[in-house]
Amino acid sequence: VVLSSGKVYFDLFKAQQALPSETTALLRVEQLHPFPLAQLRDMLSNYANAHTVVWCQEEPRNQGSWYQIRHHLQNCLSANQTLVYAGRESAAAPAVGFYRLHVKQQDTLVKQALGTGPGQATTPQRKPSH
Repeated sequence: VVLSSGKVYFDLFKAQQALPSETTALLRVEQLHPFPLAQLRDMLSNYANAHTVVWCQEEPRNQGSWYQIRHHLQNCLSANQTLVYAGRESAAAPAVGFYRLHVKQQDTLVKQALGTGPGQATTPQRKPSH
C-alpha cells in the first residue's frame, strides 16, 4: 500500500500502470488537517494482509507532510504493518535546482515507493503494541 498526497500520486499511478501486474494499492490522502483517522483506518482495513505501508512525497523529508502526519499514519496501521518513507532525503532547499536531477530523483522515489527500483523506502516505524 502506498499513501500519498498531491501531484506525486499521478506519477505513482502512471508508473503503476506500466507494471505487468498491479500488486500495490495507491491511496490518496488529500486532507491532512484535521487528519482523517477513521477514514484512513477504514481504507487500510481493506489491505490487512499488506505488511508494508509506504508514505510517498516528492518534497524533501524535512519539508513535506511526513513529520507532521507520520504519527497519525502510524495510528492507522494494524499491529503487523510497518510504515516506511519514500521520498527525497532531508535538504535545506525545497528543490534541487537542476531539472535533470529533479527528474532522476522523482523517478527514483516513485520506484522506491512501488518497490521496483534500486533501494527501498526507508525509515521503518513499527506501531507500538498495546
